Amino acid sequence: MTGLPPLPAPMPSIHLLSDLLINQIAAGEVVERPASVLKEVLENAVDAGSRAIDVQLEQGGVRRIRVADDGCGIAKDELALALERHATSKIANLDDLERVGTMGFRGEALAAIAAVARTTLTSRAEGSAHAWRIEGAERSVAPAALGAGTVVDVADLYYNTPARRKFLKSEGTEYAHCDEMFRRVALARPDIGLQLAHNGRVVHRLPAADHARRVAALMGDDFLAQARPLDADAGPLRLSGFASLPAYSRASRDAQYFFVNGRFVRDKLLTHAVRQAYTDILHGNRHPAYVLFLELDPAGVDVNVHPAKIEVRFRESRAIHQFVFHALSRTLAESGAGLAMRDAPIAASTTYSAASPAAAEPDDRAAAARAQPFGAYRDAPPVQGRLAMESASRSYFDFVGTARESAPPPSAQPSATEGFRPTAFPAPAGRSAAPTAPQLPQHADDSAPLGYALAQLHGIYILAQNAKGLVLIDMHAAHERILYEKLKTVLDGRPSVQRLLIPAVFSVSAKDMAAAEECAEVLTGMGFDVAPAGPQELAVRSVPALLASAPVAELMRRLLEELREFPASEVVTARRNELLATMACHGAVRAHRSLTLPEMNALLRDMEATERADQCNHGRPTWTQLTMSELDRFFMRGQ
Repeated sequence: MTGLPPLPAPMPSIHLLSDLLINQIAAGEVVERPASVLKEVLENAVDAGSRAIDVQLEQGGVRRIRVADDGCGIAKDELALALERHATSKIANLDDLERVGTMGFRGEALAAIAAVARTTLTSRAEGSAHAWRIEGAERSVAPAALGAGTVVDVADLYYNTPARRKFLKSEGTEYAHCDEMFRRVALARPDIGLQLAHNGRVVHRLPAADHARRVAALMGDDFLAQARPLDADAGPLRLSGFASLPAYSRASRDAQYFFVNGRFVRDKLLTHAVRQAYTDILHGNRHPAYVLFLELDPAGVDVNVHPAKIEVRFRESRAIHQFVFHALSRTLAESGAGLAMRDAPIAASTTYSAASPAAAEPDDRAAAARAQPFGAYRDAPPVQGRLAMESASRSYFDFVGTARESAPPPSAQPSATEGFRPTAFPAPAGRSAAPTAPQLPQHADDSAPLGYALAQLHGIYILAQNAKGLVLIDMHAAHERILYEKLKTVLDGRPSVQRLLIPAVFSVSAKDMAAAEECAEVLTGMGFDVAPAGPQELAVRSVPALLASAPVAELMRRLLEELREFPASEVVTARRNELLATMACHGAVRAHRSLTLPEMNALLRDMEATERADQCNHGRPTWTQLTMSELDRFFMRGQ
């Protein structure tokens, strides 16, 4: 009979796979490329308690990978066992697996490597008379010469599986992956001396050091100069390391290292927490650079979720997310000027007085600056109750208007094309005034890290003098950040709620329905009144007043999706902050507007007291410092 499909072939009988084939299958997961081999062998060397590790590569690691360490070594009777599958000294039962404190633990790596490469293992255990060697293929043990520790020599990767070898990239590409793997281990363990050589040329020679010196050696001095040190703890959690300022942002994520209990990981929860911490200071397609170390009880993290052990799962993910987010946010929120003021003795109050500039003592520049209306919004009465967007906008423009109304009329101010004339401040009592330049008060390096204004350049930049030298300030960018932070402070707390005339009803998935029910209190706290309207429908009866014009259905779906994955939603806050940032940008003092010296000084004092004042809302720097030594070098003084 024609037209019928052919009968299926008879099913082959079930049989056990050979050990070699099993190891080659495992190698497909564990040994992806030479860098994977290097990772596994380096982690074993670290677990062995090594103080010095030497790595030699040939042809990007494809031809040869040789790792020598001075660790505890392997006993003669255990060498053959070390090359067997699921043979390990690091765990013995389920409790050990749930509290893994070592880099390796499965006992798969050496067996998988030996199945696809010519592997030689030479080791001398502590207390042994001499060393022993075993060949991966023959599994016969023979005496060898070695002072201490272990040498793992892996040659001709994928020599017996040519199909896999064809998937390897060029020598340069494979070496770059090996170099990156070496960097991860070196950053995680600065207490270990490491050396990397490629084709006979030493690339990295890293003596044992502290974290700062190891980070500088691998990330560069410019990263360390543009990074904030971080060290925060909360109970069993500790976060330390270095996070770059926005000025050091990158076009890619190639300078992001996050370690959990010394293990390099890529975790979306941690990545989200870091990204949210940078939200207000880094925008566009730029990425931050950081080297961060999270330490917690090994029982609180599961590292047995990925063959390469690069992914982890936290048992208290919400707490971890919030801890990382807040610790990093607090560190990044401090401006450079604020850091200088944090531990400095305060020479004078930074609160603005109600006195007019004329009423200030002529010998006190700081008092005159603090009396200026540019910063008068600090004395504005606190806004009581809940604020809608209109109320916030009105208060905000009142602040700006106060500063503008008090400025001298444009006709009385020099134009940008006429240049600037530095006006000297009156000299302090008992001292004669300098005829050519204003004198810096003795307390300027303590109470005024940004110094005191000298002049305005083309109505765009403020020139100021501090104890270190010259400070250049972008007045619009700086004022924009100040206003933005003030608006966020005014709107802190429970948001104003806008009732919808007609409830917004829309369909959602079963997951979204469950999330809305589980997070009902969170949604209410954000200003949303949400209730089921059907088996797979939600009805929204009120929203935060700032988001009254937002598309409700789209906003709620995004909100519920984020609430399912992360401990607290940032969708509403991000949307609100976008509006406030726009308000601040349009309300900040504009370019080519001339300011008086007291107004400029008031702006500088505001910057010193404002979080994140080093960058505007778009991530641009607001000020920079030119030290006297830099200026001297430029003009070749003393040469």
